[in-house]
Amino acid sequence: MHFKRLIIVSDTALYSKSKQNYGFGPVVRELEEIDSYFDEIVWIGFKRIDKIDDLSMQVISSKKVSTIFLNSVGGKNFISSLKVLCQYPKMFLTIWSSIQNADIVHTRGPSHPAIIAILISFFSNNKIWWHKYAGDWSQLRPPPSYGFQRWMLKKADRSKVTINGFWLDQPAHCYSFENPCLTADDINRGIESAKNQNFNTTFTFSFIGRLEDPKGVTRILNALKSLPLSVIEQIHFIGDGEKTAHYHKLAAFLGEKVKFHGFLGKDRIHKILAGSHFLLLPSTASEGFPKVIAEAACYGVIPIVSDVGSIPHYIDQTNGFIWKIKGDQSFEKVLSDAIATNPKLLREKSENVLNVAKKFTFENYSAKLEKYIFSKDKM
Repeated sequence: MHFKRLIIVSDTALYSKSKQNYGFGPVVRELEEIDSYFDEIVWIGFKRIDKIDDLSMQVISSKKVSTIFLNSVGGKNFISSLKVLCQYPKMFLTIWSSIQNADIVHTRGPSHPAIIAILISFFSNNKIWWHKYAGDWSQLRPPPSYGFQRWMLKKADRSKVTINGFWLDQPAHCYSFENPCLTADDINRGIESAKNQNFNTTFTFSFIGRLEDPKGVTRILNALKSLPLSVIEQIHFIGDGEKTAHYHKLAAFLGEKVKFHGFLGKDRIHKILAGSHFLLLPSTASEGFPKVIAEAACYGVIPIVSDVGSIPHYIDQTNGFIWKIKGDQSFEKVLSDAIATNPKLLREKSENVLNVAKKFTFENYSAKLEKYIFSKDKM
């Protein structure tokens, strides 16, 4: 199974430095795992000079991958929205001209470039269209652009759509996919590391993601205030955001027990996870399934997470702790109950969550691509 040309249309961060192209690390790894299926991959994304030397970015080492830069757009006020709309004609021309000789066009949304490519897909039947929707497929009141893209994807029955989770009344052309983030070697290392998990001790917690309130950072810090400091060994915050300085002040009560790392590369993240007991992610944001849960699960790290998106499709009382956003219990109560759980039961949860990680391997991803996306008889 082999194709000449894959075009990727996304808002993923890209930049060039010293004659090398860089992209957002998790997506770079994903492309380099599947580049053997193609002679050429053209990646259309946003030029983000603000990401130069950001540790979340990675060199694109595959010689098959070339990049096309779009001007970065975004913002929440009226002026920003007008600027976005003004960029649509240029984005359309770039995307339209790039996809003409493609065998497969892959969009990654929700994003403005994805909207354009999805619209084009309704009028182009001579190629495989593969749309990825990374948002919460079940969200009742999504942001307008998210809701519009989801509506279009439900109608795009001549395309192939990959989504997070397993839903009632899921259209036949929409396939449930796990976002890949782990190799077979990662799984083997994680299994060995998880054997050393000890829950008869003080606890190390980790958070990975954008440092913002919708992801639950303030909620985490407030919940930690309700715990005796004596049970906390360390709390790691991996990521960054506009309110980072504010969170530093809120976390002052933790003293040297808290570490704000900023964005990190995969190896350092995995090293921190290997020494953690719990992953904290009480998110109320639009989530599909955060990859960080699978990465943590690889090391037997027990998730204490919210019930947004498809998270409850993988995490339950057998392998973690779920905070129900609309439930009666606060996140503080869920967290305190978790650390008060019998160490033997925590050990069982840690062992069970390893099975979640195995679903998010690149090997599993490639098998699903061949079965559902690359196979033309499925169109």
